Amino acid sequence: MLLIAFILYCVATILFFIAITGRRFSNRNPQEHAEKFGWIAYITAAVGVVCQAVFIGVRTYVGGHFPISNMFEFMQFLGFATTLAFLGIYAIYRIPLIGAFVMPFGILVIAYASVFPREITPLIPALQSYWLQIHVTTAALGEGAFAVGFAGGLMYLLRTVNQNESSRSTKWLEFVMWVILTLVAFIGMTFYFQGTGYQSVFKAPVQAMGGQVAETEVKYDMPAIVGPKGGQLTTTDKMKPLFEAPGFMRGKEAARKFNTMIWSVIGGTVLYVALRLATRRRLAAPLGKWVRELDSDLVDEISYRAVAIGFPVFTLGALIFAMIWAHEAWGRFWGWDPKEVWALVTWLFYSAYLHLRLSRGWQGEKSAWMAVLGFIVVMFNLIFVNLVISGLHSYA
Repeated sequence: MLLIAFILYCVATILFFIAITGRRFSNRNPQEHAEKFGWIAYITAAVGVVCQAVFIGVRTYVGGHFPISNMFEFMQFLGFATTLAFLGIYAIYRIPLIGAFVMPFGILVIAYASVFPREITPLIPALQSYWLQIHVTTAALGEGAFAVGFAGGLMYLLRTVNQNESSRSTKWLEFVMWVILTLVAFIGMTFYFQGTGYQSVFKAPVQAMGGQVAETEVKYDMPAIVGPKGGQLTTTDKMKPLFEAPGFMRGKEAARKFNTMIWSVIGGTVLYVALRLATRRRLAAPLGKWVRELDSDLVDEISYRAVAIGFPVFTLGALIFAMIWAHEAWGRFWGWDPKEVWALVTWLFYSAYLHLRLSRGWQGEKSAWMAVLGFIVVMFNLIFVNLVISGLHSYA
């Protein structure tokens, strides 16, 4: 069912692109053509959401818990939440171009989820609570709305930033393009190395929670640029690491995850440079042509409304419900765990966004930049903090 949903999301994305580009070659009125294919795409995406909801329900029944306990489960649910938030926004504004920007992100998130282990595993004791479903689902729904706000902000910037001159805005837009390509590169390289069956194994000392050190086995699915601290490569036919992971990266999988991040950055940079050489211009320039006819004020409103909807939901899930559960599980509301800190950083950033927009009139380009950078903070929390920094939430 998840695969069917993924295919339907891809079809919906194609239909949204037909809605905004195919009207040039249609005998119909351009507006009528866009509305027709926009609604077909919308219905296709809605059917995909139903299929993914069935997947979530079946996995809940089989596993005995709501599927949000690891990276595969959470990221696929984030893709579901993003698409669900988009369906609500599209029903209000009916602009196919929103779908052309939001749906690819939902596809990327589900593809990203699929690189992680998909087996159903029992919940560890720390997660055996009804607060798991309440905390994580509401946080993900809020982040899904933030993703729509990000798409709206990006569309506004592509519409208004002049690509014919070099400026701070054009450079930051290119950085956003690079971040997106880094995620694409991570997915592509993971599938490639999985397809080739690559694996290297290290034996390394790992410090447990009680301070005891035990030797454990660490398996790499990508060539080791960074090896575990004090680790020894047991598969002699594989590439030896160039250097060891820094000492602050504790935990069995910390070095492997950091290695994956380095490969992603390298892959994203190579992909970005290749596309720049092929197009001989900034990557944001061709995207700007698609949004040229958009009403910039309307796109700004869409971005703001999405963030305004997602903020209270995220506040409930990522902070209030999380603190209640932390007190119940660990006997304290707050403990400065890396995941908790970055959830607070995310909340403070979007709080500043709403405060500045409402009290100081930060509309237009400044507001769009905050919507875009805010979601980069969200993705940093989901990817870097989850995969590299060790903490109480490392099981996620």
